[in-house]
Amino acid sequence: MVPLSFSIAFFATFLVAHALPTTPDLVPRQAITSLTAAQISAFKPFTRYASTAYCNPSTTRTWSCGSNCNANPTFKPVASGGDGDTTQFWFVGYDPTLKTVIVSHQGTDTSKLMPILTDANIILRKFDSTLFPGISSDVKVHDGFADSQARSAADILAAVRTALSSNNANQVTIVGHSLGAALALIDAVYLPLHLPGVSFKTVGYGMPRVGNQEFADYVDAHVTSLTHVNNKKDPVPILPGRFLGYHHPSGEVHIGSNGVWSACPGQ
Repeated sequence: MVPLSFSIAFFATFLVAHALPTTPDLVPRQAITSLTAAQISAFKPFTRYASTAYCNPSTTRTWSCGSNCNANPTFKPVASGGDGDTTQFWFVGYDPTLKTVIVSHQGTDTSKLMPILTDANIILRKFDSTLFPGISSDVKVHDGFADSQARSAADILAAVRTALSSNNANQVTIVGHSLGAALALIDAVYLPLHLPGVSFKTVGYGMPRVGNQEFADYVDAHVTSLTHVNNKKDPVPILPGRFLGYHHPSGEVHIGSNGVWSACPGQ
């Protein structure tokens, strides 16, 4: 059961976010386009990897959490970690079918206290210069998300290096759902700083806002192939509110109530 304090805080933020007027667009919107069946189908393996992170697969081939864990049968685990509380579960491995290293982060588990506190810690702060060398101090990120990413950053980087080397690979795909999508986006900023010459792709589901306008602009300029998929009227992607200084980067795909997947250009 979700704690009452979390429910009150969540819906208070949700109501305020909707009550405040939004800033008019400064430029005309580009055309929204519908995805083809083939484009939608291409998301399936990444959707499965994002949901599998809830299961904390081990580095062996023993998968114990059902169909999502076995839906990408050629996957070769390299490392996993986290406790699902203080540190979100994560895993790294290689998919020879997709020819990419996979990094996946667990989403919010509302039955555990620490993830809830992480989501609620909405102060914006600059990046740690050791983990994120050379990034302007104007670029700011959600304090709780940044703390959570930092706890697993070094282990994930080491595992990705191993996976790239052992499989002669040059492609990394980072996935996650909810809080996991926020961590995936921060990893999409972090990993390229330490792995030059590697190609990156990021797919997040139900991703909350992660940083300020300067963060969104940095992501648009430096993070390649980002897609964040929002499902119908999921409230998480509109949190934290823009009135708190948060902004989404580009790359949204929205699944409407009619089931149509639409690519929404711009921030």
